[in-house]
Amino acid sequence: MKGAAGKNVWALFLLILAGIVLGGFLGSLSEGIPALSWLGYGQTFGLKAPVSLDLGIVAVTFGISIKITIAGLLGIVAAAGIYRFL
Repeated sequence: MKGAAGKNVWALFLLILAGIVLGGFLGSLSEGIPALSWLGYGQTFGLKAPVSLDLGIVAVTFGISIKITIAGLLGIVAAAGIYRFL
């Protein structure tokens, strides 16, 4: 699938996903360093406990939790910048 500028949308998706993962990793690593601890600051939202649906024959459990940190947001911005220069 090509975007309006002829670039691959999947490449953007993969770059943003990589930016989120690397940013989250760097944010968790920097929590112990006093000068960089602000990178790990963020908010977690989602379901605190999984929700189960038991229909007798099939049991389904739903659960999601998302943690957004400053390092993750910086990773998204860096990924979008890299995509723009590709």
